[in-house]
Amino acid sequence: MATPSHRTPLAELVEELLATDGPLPIVAAGEPVLRRATEPYDGQLDTALLSRFVEALRVTMHAAPGVGLAAPQVGVPLRIAVVEDPAPVPEEVREARGRVPQPFRVLVNASYEPVGTHRAAFFEGCLSVPGWQAVVARHAQVRLTCEDENGRPVDEVFSGWPARIVQHETDHLDGMLYLDRAELRSLSSNQAMAERWTQPTPEQAAASLGFELP
Repeated sequence: MATPSHRTPLAELVEELLATDGPLPIVAAGEPVLRRATEPYDGQLDTALLSRFVEALRVTMHAAPGVGLAAPQVGVPLRIAVVEDPAPVPEEVREARGRVPQPFRVLVNASYEPVGTHRAAFFEGCLSVPGWQAVVARHAQVRLTCEDENGRPVDEVFSGWPARIVQHETDHLDGMLYLDRAELRSLSSNQAMAERWTQPTPEQAAASLGFELP
């Protein structure tokens, strides 16, 4: 990654965001930054500023709380995201969804490609679409290529819920929200989710709400 010789407008934007302590404000659906492809990271932030920004993303993700957060979700159109999932779920959910703990990771200039043809459908939500969840059929296994925050290359295959997180966050970097891929008949408020759709898989929701699963 190149080191910039002068401050960029993106660096100024990030400095402004970091001027206030605590979690960063998360932008909601309807903001244009969420619908535009991000700019590949190529040293627009110097090493110290990148480190501070990554830490702010981590703090914001934890405070939300969430298992991933992309730079556009805090109004910064850079191809950077963070993920982390302690996976505090019952064993039956862990088994059905392939949800296993994931350490904190920084994804710089991330992209993914499917491994195989199998797809899995589960409810998911988004910090930029608060209060709602919907079923999304995603690749069950993907190959992630990116760099970490130190510029080291990453080339790794993810399966189950970690693969879903990788796809969700990388989609943000391409200007996509999970609703673009969702089965809209499944769209449910968080209250409805808590009252009706707590099952490990969405089969009952599909039968009741009238949508098909892969």
